[in-house]
Amino acid sequence: MHISLKYLFALALHCLLALQVVWADTYPNKPIRIIVPYEPGGGVDIMARLLGRNLSQVANQNVIIENRPGGGGVVGTQALVLANPDGYSLMLGSTSPVVIAPFLVKKLSYNPSKDLQPICLIAINPAVLLVNNNSKFNTLKDIIAEAKAHPGVLTFSSSGIGGTSHLAASLLKVMADVEMQHVAYKGTGPATLAVLSGEVDITFADLIAGIKFIKNGQLKPIAITSKERMPILDSVPAVSETIPDYAAGVWTGIFAPAKTPPEIITQLNKLVNKTIKSPEMMKSLNADGVSPIGGTPQEFAKLISDESDRWGDVLKKSGVAAE
Repeated sequence: MHISLKYLFALALHCLLALQVVWADTYPNKPIRIIVPYEPGGGVDIMARLLGRNLSQVANQNVIIENRPGGGGVVGTQALVLANPDGYSLMLGSTSPVVIAPFLVKKLSYNPSKDLQPICLIAINPAVLLVNNNSKFNTLKDIIAEAKAHPGVLTFSSSGIGGTSHLAASLLKVMADVEMQHVAYKGTGPATLAVLSGEVDITFADLIAGIKFIKNGQLKPIAITSKERMPILDSVPAVSETIPDYAAGVWTGIFAPAKTPPEIITQLNKLVNKTIKSPEMMKSLNADGVSPIGGTPQEFAKLISDESDRWGDVLKKSGVAAE
């Protein structure tokens, strides 16, 4: 009996699609790994561990958090790109390695738009401008006046080029037309402690990591980078009250390798959306002043594209060069 190649191809395709449907129906059936491309203790790490605990309950599987710091998130992102696209290797990514790295890393080993599959936006986390309790600065106007009077003398710490503090400070430099000296540290924790010890003048810490220093009375909050004041810090003014239209937030979201089957992406999106809207997750995030967002992979991809356009322009105007 003669069977055409066209028929065999159609049969093979049908079997493959059927297998993918079965695969999606049984997903997940083993532990899920979430790569955190930063050091333990920072805002992304805190978010990942909170997400992992709650996702494990929703998905009825263990969720393993794996820290792969280095290169402002580039090292961990590359680890995801090289991972098996089976839905069991994910990454909690943020603005720096996905949006900023293509502008600042000359020989970037991955292309975010081709090598990463957005799954779901988790939240947009504003930063809070912090100073030492003994600092002479009490308002953002004080800081801007000092920076204008002594260009390049005022110091700000960050976890590295492209991180939360660096982006927020770069936007401040552009919009307030001031010069400040950047001092990079290996992580958000060390960058914040540098203000606590008096090594540097100011820092922009992502709220989820910086709020504990405020609650403990260790650092003095000057302003927050959200568009408006936040209920959790209602006495702290928004930067936009001094610099109109200023807003800087670092988003976090879940990614998979680009060739992960679409059926798995759909299932993951459902699981993550359900997780971030769970009562425990909502309560924990709201306690830190963060509101979960969620949404579709397409909506997340659109946000990434818009953020790329925005921050590319800021980096160009602030004079940050690729390395």
